[in-house]
Formats: sequence, C-alpha cells, structure tokens
Amino acid sequence: MPTLIESPTRIVAAGTKPKLIDEHVGRVNTGEARLSVAHMRAPGEWEEPGQRPEFDEWTLVLSGLLRVEHEGGTLEVRGGQAVLARAGEWIRYSTGPEGAEYVAVCLPAFSPDTVHRDA
Repeated sequence: MPTLIESPTRIVAAGTKPKLIDEHVGRVNTGEARLSVAHMRAPGEWEEPGQRPEFDEWTLVLSGLLRVEHEGGTLEVRGGQAVLARAGEWIRYSTGPEGAEYVAVCLPAFSPDTVHRDA
C-alpha cells in the first residue's frame, strides 16, 4: 500500500544567507537512508561551502539560476534544467541575483557526515 508523506521537515542549511530546505524523503523526515528528496529555496547571491560528497546528487532547477562550480569550471543551471554531480566530485553551489528554487535528489540519502564540506 502506498505511504503518504504528509509534510516535510525543515532542515538548517549551510551557506552565506538563510536557505530553506524542506526534506520530504530522507534520513530526517522518513528515516530513509537509500535516497533523499528535498525542496530548496535559496535567496539571491547565496553561496554554500564547497564539498566533496559521497553521494550522487541530481538537482532539478524549478526557477532562477543555480551555479555549480566544479574543478573544471562553472555550470549555470536555469529553471527547467537539471544537473548531476557525481559522488567524489568537488562542487560548490551558489545562486544569481534572483535566487533559485530547486529539488535535490541524493543517492544514497544526504548526510552531514558524508557531504565533506570545505573548512
């Protein structure tokens, strides 16, 4: 039988300005370690520390601009586009002036212990 997930859990975000993270599926909201699904809303000119996670992360940008800095350059991902950052790659996320709304899917599920943020 299908299971209704009635509401997400708000997660505290890392970064230069407050970003809203609502985890619908994952370690915190549902106890799911296999994958996580989170709805993000980042303000304009937001930036988080670089990271080298142990999980793959698919990001679907719903609106705005999400910059994905990586060791080979920078991708600009706009509303309607998606990006895959593979486990072990160094990346840093940031937004343009208008901010961004996006959905992140991590496999296995996001964990503060496996994201490995820069100091």
